[in-house]
Amino acid sequence: MAYEQIAAVDLGSNSFRMEIGRVVDDQIYPLDTLKEPVRLASGLTPGKILDDAAQARALETLGRFAERLRGFEPDAVRAVATNTLRVAKNAKAFIPRAEAILGFPIEVIAGREEARLIYIGAVHALPAAPHKRLVVDIGGGSTEFIIGKRMNPELLESLYMGCVSYSLRFFPDGKIDKKRFQEAEVAAAREIEAIAEDFHRVGWTEAAASSGTARAIADLLENNGLNPGGGTGITREGLAKLRAALIRAGSMADFKLPGLPVDRVPVFPGGVAILSAVFSALGISRMVYAAGALRLGVLYDLLGRFHAHDMRDATVQHFMRRYGVDTVQQERVERTALRLLEQLIGVDLPEHEADVRFLRWAASLHEIGLSISHSGSHKHGAYIATYSDMPGFSRKDQERLALLILSQRGKLEKLPPMTASDPAWRLVLCLRLATLFHRSRSDHPLPEVLVRQAESAFQIELPAAWLPANPLTAAALNDEIAAWRRVGFGLRVKRRLGVPIHA
Repeated sequence: MAYEQIAAVDLGSNSFRMEIGRVVDDQIYPLDTLKEPVRLASGLTPGKILDDAAQARALETLGRFAERLRGFEPDAVRAVATNTLRVAKNAKAFIPRAEAILGFPIEVIAGREEARLIYIGAVHALPAAPHKRLVVDIGGGSTEFIIGKRMNPELLESLYMGCVSYSLRFFPDGKIDKKRFQEAEVAAAREIEAIAEDFHRVGWTEAAASSGTARAIADLLENNGLNPGGGTGITREGLAKLRAALIRAGSMADFKLPGLPVDRVPVFPGGVAILSAVFSALGISRMVYAAGALRLGVLYDLLGRFHAHDMRDATVQHFMRRYGVDTVQQERVERTALRLLEQLIGVDLPEHEADVRFLRWAASLHEIGLSISHSGSHKHGAYIATYSDMPGFSRKDQERLALLILSQRGKLEKLPPMTASDPAWRLVLCLRLATLFHRSRSDHPLPEVLVRQAESAFQIELPAAWLPANPLTAAALNDEIAAWRRVGFGLRVKRRLGVPIHA
């Protein structure tokens, strides 16, 4: 389903932002924006706990965003959280509270997924070009580096350094001197050193900077004539002059260069130090400013899902190739699993679209663990799905996918606690049965399998003569009955004539 208006919410480490776009002919036109300097990263304790004050600021801001989003359909809004909520140990307790106030799910995205979305947003805001571009985005808690060509990112990295964290670490009292600045630049350069060789090897023709830090720096350089010849963007010479001006001022309170937004003042020195290190470590002489970044990338990624260009589908196909999935077996399992699911829910209904997608993806990837070892392959597959960079998938998406892959066989007690009404149980049943019935990896036709669901119970019905003729499968179904009983579910296997073979 397509919508006239879509919205992106960015729970960044420095600011929370919301952008609403109007969709016209597959293009997005900005309609409304909101920004609040929440400073989430400043609320992280040394033990990586998000403190109460930061949580309160965040929830208050999300309450204001929620008012603007009233009336939006669930699929027309995508909310993403970045570095601070990636590292906060109490993020899992905070996010449900945040979702309840915002009224929409919040995805904690991995660093490279953040980089991919930033690149999409940046490129949509820049003139079309045939050459490779380097895009650098300095956020509050992390900095993303991407090289891509046209709309396709080729190399993505995310480093744990940002304008909030570096300002707190190196300029905690707002004081600035040459020694502090050099320490911040050296720390950033050490981080960049780990990726510099790969980025130089791939190469780029044009460099671009996105984010609030880049915009503030570019505006200061342009408006105060710090670039050579009054040029635009961010230049090495202009950045050096800005750095010198900060050191001369001695503190942000005494920094008088006009044009710096008030909300940017507390985090500005950390951002300048990081960008100075980026210029030096990567040998950059000039960067253009890209007005589009994460939020615009989220909007275009969301638009792509409406038009069946879901990046997650492409990622699943890539993983199948990467891990040498037997596509014939994968198709058998997927076909049977979906045939079983359509007996339990209306697979064409919008509210079940996500269930169908995740079952299809799980069936496609259920054997990726075989690339490591046959023994415990479902555990290896779940590990890969949990910890790999999977473009398009949020952390929550990956956790759900990993749960299904893990559940395909063995004990059900190993799964995370779920209520009896959780729809994931249906998907687990369908995938387990599909892998069970196709254990022989042959194209021998299956009998008609009927499944039904009642409260805390499933029933499977098979032709009366089929089970005696297939004793291995009959024994496996016996094991399934015991496995489901241990987690509080009833499972009955009936002959087609209605006489149960097991109670």
